[in-house]
This record gives sequence, C-alpha cells and structure tokens, in this order.
Amino acid sequence: MSEKTFCGVVAVVGAPNAGKSSLVNALVGQKVAIVSPKVQTTRTRLMGLAIEGETQILLVDTPGIFQPRRRLDRAMVHAAWEGTAGADIVLLVIDGKRAISEETNAILEVLANRPEPKMLAITKVDIAAKERLLPIAAEANRRVDFAETLMVSNVTGDGIDDLRRTLAAALPEGPWHFPEDQVSNITTRLLAAEITREQLYRQLHEELPYASTVETELWEEQKNGSVKIHQQILVQRDTQKAIVLGKSGTRIRAIGSAARAELETLLERRVHLFLNVKVKPDWADDRETYRDMGLGWVD
Repeated sequence: MSEKTFCGVVAVVGAPNAGKSSLVNALVGQKVAIVSPKVQTTRTRLMGLAIEGETQILLVDTPGIFQPRRRLDRAMVHAAWEGTAGADIVLLVIDGKRAISEETNAILEVLANRPEPKMLAITKVDIAAKERLLPIAAEANRRVDFAETLMVSNVTGDGIDDLRRTLAAALPEGPWHFPEDQVSNITTRLLAAEITREQLYRQLHEELPYASTVETELWEEQKNGSVKIHQQILVQRDTQKAIVLGKSGTRIRAIGSAARAELETLLERRVHLFLNVKVKPDWADDRETYRDMGLGWVD
C-alpha cells in the first residue's frame, strides 16, 4: 500500500427490498448482510468494508425506510436516518424493476434537504424493463442533486466495479479504520444470529411475519477447532412456535441445517448448531433485545 490512503463512510439508504443488502454484499465481494425476498429484512445498521485501490469504503447498510407502525419499525427507521448523519456519501438505492415507490418518494423529499453528497444506484437492471430505467434516473435527479447515477445488477455484477471505483474516488484522504482483511464490523455472534434469521424468512415466507428474532446465547470453541453455537428463536405466540417447529420438528431441523451449512462456509470450520424456540410475547418491547440487535430504544 502506498503512503497516501483514503477512507470514508457511504450510507446506503432506500425503500424496503430495494436491494441494499445485496448491493453491499456485491461491493464487499462476500456476504456481510442477510438477504431475503421479504421487505424490511435488515433491522439494524451494519457496516461492510470494501477495498478499492488505496481506498477503504465503509458501507453502512441501513434498514429500509418506510412508514413505521410499531416500536420496532420506529427503531429501524431511526437507525436508517441516523446512519446517514455525517456520512461522506449517501447512496440512494432504487429498485429499477419497481420504479419510484411511495417510500422512495418520501426518501427523495428528505434527501433533497440533506447536506451530505449524494449518489444514486438503480439496481436489478438485469431484470428491469430497459425503457423504464432512464425515466427513473431523470425523475430522481430532477428532485435531488445526485453527483453520480449508476445502473447496477447485484446478480450479474454489471456496474458493481464502476460503482465501487466511483465511490472510492469521492472519499477523503485519511487512514484506514479497519484491517485490510476485515470485511465487516458486525460481531460473529450477531452475524450467526442473522444467518439463522435469514433462514426463517426464506423457509417460512409469509407464515411467520416480523414477529420473530434470533439471539446467540452460547458460543463455545471446541478443542478440535469446531464451534458449538446455541441460539434462541423468539416468537410472540404459541401458534408461531408451532410454525417454526413444523410437523414433528421437520421445519426447525431444515432451518438449522441450512443455517449450519452457511455458517460452516463462512467460518471455514465445523459448526454444531442448536436451535431452541421460545414464546416471549413482549420481546419487541424488551430493551435488552433491542440492544442485542444493535438498535436504539425509541418511545
């Protein structure tokens, strides 16, 4: 590395399911944020670390911004806007397939008055109707002064390298904040919980809405190099517990098997994963649960 280095924060914002987490993963080059077809998957702010030449890009993946109804919703939206404060660049992500939604309209209104430099990334261009992309870009740029607009696909990788270079070129000179081989600031325990939560979303679809969370209770290193992980899945009702368990425990075994396989790939070692489902009606109003998720408490 040369003596001159660059480093800065890029806050990635957008409507739920716009492709923010997938974009952060693509820019980093490996998975640091969970991805699901369900909206509002990302609950807390997490940072992915991307390298471009002599520049370290600190990508803050924020929860999708939407109209909050519950305390958890309010905490997520608060975390999203808090993640933009003082950022070197705010990167707005718009789903090229869905165009400018009601949520995106609201975000554009706020961004128009924000002082931070702003860029626009239109995602899913591999599946979006090509004739819609330029009108989306034109409308967004009419309302907000974006320094750059880029079209990308998180699936094919089109435009990802260009976006990474564009972001890097706009960041200030300064020392790197993290070691070169680190890809995220998220703890391994929290990432393990997030990976299991992702499987809940993927395997249960609409059967279990946002009434669940996952906590890593025990992380025990084994003498043979493997790791034993005990996690607790919190739900609000007995009926939800039955859904997670499935008939004769088939669903919970499938969730555990998929999460364990992904964890073993991520950690590059054997993982012994044990899942327990607990009914806790008030988990969404528990300050300790919010702290474990990395969210601030909001009234």
